[in-house]
Amino acid sequence: MKLTDLAHYDGREGRKAYVAVAQVIYDVSDSSRWVDGNHLDTHQAGADLTEELKSAPHVRSLIERFPVVGRLEETPSQKKSIKALWLMPLVVIIILGAFFWLR
Repeated sequence: MKLTDLAHYDGREGRKAYVAVAQVIYDVSDSSRWVDGNHLDTHQAGADLTEELKSAPHVRSLIERFPVVGRLEETPSQKKSIKALWLMPLVVIIILGAFFWLR
């Protein structure tokens, strides 16, 4: 599911309430703490809450108790950043190799 599709599941007007955390989409519709897709006036369903959950007062395992309904697709910028992370060790090895070779 794309982030734009997830936005439709905001829990308002009888719609399902879905949230994404670490690319996993959870259905929080039946939770008494997500009334109309709103969690204690802090979070609204229909969004990726990965960053917000890092500062939440509870642990991630609480959200993982909800039913999984899908996966959030990566955006092109996320894919590029992942590719860049794979290149980093290679760059370090090349730099270290050049340093020791030139000594």
